[in-house]
Amino acid sequence: MQTVIAFGVVFGSLVFFHELGHFLFAKRAGIMVREFAIGFGPKILGITKGETLYTIRLLPFGGYVRMAGEDFDSVELKPGYRVGLDIDDSGEVVKVYLNQNVANPNILFLETESSDFDKELFIEGYDEDGELVRYDISRTAIVVEKGQETIIAPYDRQFESKSVFNRILTIFAGPLFNFILAFFIFLAIGLLQGVPTLEPIITEVQSTGSAHDAGMKDGDLVKKVDDKEIKNWNDFAETIQNSPGVPLTFIVERNEQLVTLEVVPATIEEAGQEFGQVGVLYTSPIEKNVFKAVSYGAEQTVFWFKKILELLGMLVTGKFTIDALSGPVGIYKATEEVAKYGVFNLMNWAAILSINLGIMNLLPLPALDGGRLLFFFLEAIRGKPVDKQKEGMVHFVGIILLMLLMLVVTWNDIQRFFF
Repeated sequence: MQTVIAFGVVFGSLVFFHELGHFLFAKRAGIMVREFAIGFGPKILGITKGETLYTIRLLPFGGYVRMAGEDFDSVELKPGYRVGLDIDDSGEVVKVYLNQNVANPNILFLETESSDFDKELFIEGYDEDGELVRYDISRTAIVVEKGQETIIAPYDRQFESKSVFNRILTIFAGPLFNFILAFFIFLAIGLLQGVPTLEPIITEVQSTGSAHDAGMKDGDLVKKVDDKEIKNWNDFAETIQNSPGVPLTFIVERNEQLVTLEVVPATIEEAGQEFGQVGVLYTSPIEKNVFKAVSYGAEQTVFWFKKILELLGMLVTGKFTIDALSGPVGIYKATEEVAKYGVFNLMNWAAILSINLGIMNLLPLPALDGGRLLFFFLEAIRGKPVDKQKEGMVHFVGIILLMLLMLVVTWNDIQRFFF
C-alpha cells in the first residue's frame, strides 16, 4: 500500500504540474480550457468550476488539457435543423437546445436556416409562424444536447485563433513546468536535508579496488584526472564511470603534497552498459544554506538534464536497446525500491522523473508536445499552417506507434520483474 501511495503521489505530481503548465499558459493566451484531466479513460471524479471541468480518470498514465478548438467541438447546424432557443431580455440567445423537447413556454423553437457559433455569433431560421428571424448569440451561450451542457467557444477563445508564438508557449509550458518542478524539489531537498559540499575527498579506499592497488589513501583530495580539473565529486564519479578499463592519471593532494597515481578503473556491466569503477567510497559533508540550496537545485537540474540526454543519445546510437527502457510497471517497481530509503531519496527520484518526462515530451515525435511544436515551427517558417488533415494523420500514426512501444516496454517490464 505504501508503494501505491508513493507512486500515486510521485507520478500524479509530475502529470499535474505538466498539465498545469499547459493550463496556465492557455489561460494567459485567452484560450478556453474545456477540461483539465489527470489520467485517461472513464471519469472517476469531476468538478466544474467556471468554464473548465476538472477530472480524475481511471488510468493513471498521464493527463491532458482539452482546449477549445482542438477537438472540432464547434457547433454546426444544417439548414432545417430544429432547435430551442432561450433568449434573454437584451434579445441575445443564451441557451440552445439540440435533440430534445423542452417543456418551457419561454423557449422559442426555430427551424434553422443558417448559423455561426464561432465568428459572427448568430442564428437565423423560421419560427413557429413561418417568419424568418435572426438572433445574436451570446459569447457565453450554452448548448444543451441530450442533457449535457457545453459553453460555446467564440473563435477568439479557440486554440487555433492564437498566434504561433502563443501556441508554442502553451505547448512548451508543459515540459517547462516539469523542469521547474524538478528545480523546486531539489531546492526543497537542499533546504530540508542540507546541501552536500561535493568536495572530491576520498572517504574510504576499499581493499579490493584498483584505487587501493594504485596507492590511494583515505582522505586524498582529487585535483585532476588526466589533466582534467576535478571541481566536485560529480566530476570525479562521471569521469571514472565513463572510463572502464582505461588507464587514468590521478593527481591527489595528500598532507599538502601533490601525489600522482596511475589507476585503471575496473569494468562493471549493468543493463547492457559498461561502467568504470575504482573502489572508493564517498560521504559528503552536509551544509544548510539558503543560497547554496538554490544553487544546488539549479546544478542538480542541469546535471540530470544533461545525463538523461546522454542516455537518450546512447539509445539512438544503439548503445542501449529497447530492453533497457522502462514503462509504468518499471517506474512503479523502481519507486518501490527508492521509497525504502526514505522521503529524501523519493523526492530525488521524483525530480529526476520530472526532468525525464519533460525531455521525453519535447522529442519531435508525432502526438507528443515536441511533435506539435515541430508543426508550429514549420508554420512559422512557411508563413502558413500545415494542412490539418495531414497533420492529424501524422499524429494519429504517432499515437498508434507510441501505444505499440508502450505495450512492448510494459511487457518487458512484466517479464523482468515477475517471471
